[in-house]
Amino acid sequence: MYRLFVRAFFSLGLTAGSVLAQAPAASPVDQASPFTLEEAIALALKKNFDLQVQSFTVENAKDTIAIQQAAFDPTLTASARRSLSQQASTTSTLDGTAATGPRSDNTNLSVGASLPRIPATNGTLSVSTNLSRNATNSRNALVNPSFGNGISANLAQPLLKDAGRHMATWQLERAKLGLNIANINYKRAVLTVISDTENAYYNLVAARETLRIRQLTSASSQKLFEENQARRTTGVATDLDVLTAEVGVATARRGIILAEQSVRDAEDRLLNLINVPNFDVRVGPVAFNEYRAGVPNFANSYKIAREYYPDSLSREEQIKQLKIDLETARRNQRPDLDLTASLGYNARTTSAGYEQAIANLPNDHGNNWSVGLNYSMPWGRHADKARYRTAQTNLLSLKLQLEQLEQTLLVNVRTSVRAVQTQLAAVEIAAKRTELAARQYDQSKARYDAGLSTSRQVLLVQDDLESARFDELNARVALRRAAAELNRLEGTSLQRFGVQLPQ
Repeated sequence: MYRLFVRAFFSLGLTAGSVLAQAPAASPVDQASPFTLEEAIALALKKNFDLQVQSFTVENAKDTIAIQQAAFDPTLTASARRSLSQQASTTSTLDGTAATGPRSDNTNLSVGASLPRIPATNGTLSVSTNLSRNATNSRNALVNPSFGNGISANLAQPLLKDAGRHMATWQLERAKLGLNIANINYKRAVLTVISDTENAYYNLVAARETLRIRQLTSASSQKLFEENQARRTTGVATDLDVLTAEVGVATARRGIILAEQSVRDAEDRLLNLINVPNFDVRVGPVAFNEYRAGVPNFANSYKIAREYYPDSLSREEQIKQLKIDLETARRNQRPDLDLTASLGYNARTTSAGYEQAIANLPNDHGNNWSVGLNYSMPWGRHADKARYRTAQTNLLSLKLQLEQLEQTLLVNVRTSVRAVQTQLAAVEIAAKRTELAARQYDQSKARYDAGLSTSRQVLLVQDDLESARFDELNARVALRRAAAELNRLEGTSLQRFGVQLPQ
């Protein structure tokens, strides 16, 4: 019964391998062109979806600044109007007409300029001039047609609430900080993409190395199986020895099938990060670079992280925005007190045409002016006070978030530094263990060849060697993952891979 089970298991492994081999073949790997980590990161930074989306956020932040700056741009206005009114009949002797009803023919031309926001005071200023021609059929008109010209200036200036440079420019200053935040978030996205690509690349290296180790084990198991078959024909080995070796071959084959699946999955994850148009391509040969960064120092790493960690920098810029909001809310508690003023000059009316009306304005004119104050204050100012308290609470909340973030950063840096230090030692120890396991396997195989050991003992030692190889591989992968995370926290991945962020 046991033999039937083992043979069925062995057959199942071979069948699964045949199915996998018959799957549609992808494009061949260019074995002459290794795919380096630097190439993977360059492609990811160029084509990654997240970075493309974040770049739009940066562009929108720039446009927001342009929108706020436009509030200080002068506005030019011009208008031209012609109107005609003809009454059906005369209804009063005051109309000055007899046979026909009153008729008026008016033309008005106007040009003006306004400054919707004065940066220093947050007031508004407008200037306009107009030319007019009025004609009528009334005998009562002293000048017909009459040409007029006038110029006027109007000022509206807050004196308490909404007054001053801060109230004029706070939205612009907020927008500038918003651009800083967008650039910092773009940097954070770049660091995340680099870290994710590193991990995906290391996972692919690990998957392919796992497949290689599985293949080495399979080759050894197959050789042992063939040797046991040959020994059985000479009577040296038993059926149990052959069956044991056969189980080893089936187990190794199953490991290869699972490792091949892991390789393809790891390739797809890496291809997804670098955003290739065709997932049927195969990634070229990949490999670990020699780790040369040395043992990290916590104090130095934490200092670098505090200066360059995007999450902290982003919170600091947001705090600046909330400080602007707080000052704005404080000023908005004041009552409304607005100054309005206007000044105008009107040229003497003439029938000599537009030129004479223009010429009359500097020397022969009338004038008008007005000055006024408008005051208003909500009873109790409850809404304004509530907005001020809300601004205070928002600022305090974000400051607490920054403190929490800095504390989390400290813990994460400590953890990452310890991880790198630990994995450096683990790699060295694992390499020694692999060397020992390889020697033990050689000795066990030599004893088997000399007839002093069994195939079962060889398989056990072979399993130990495979386990040691996997432990060393896992230690090397863990070292590079820990280093990648530390570089992300420090922001040094940019210098490490020569990445230049847009200004």
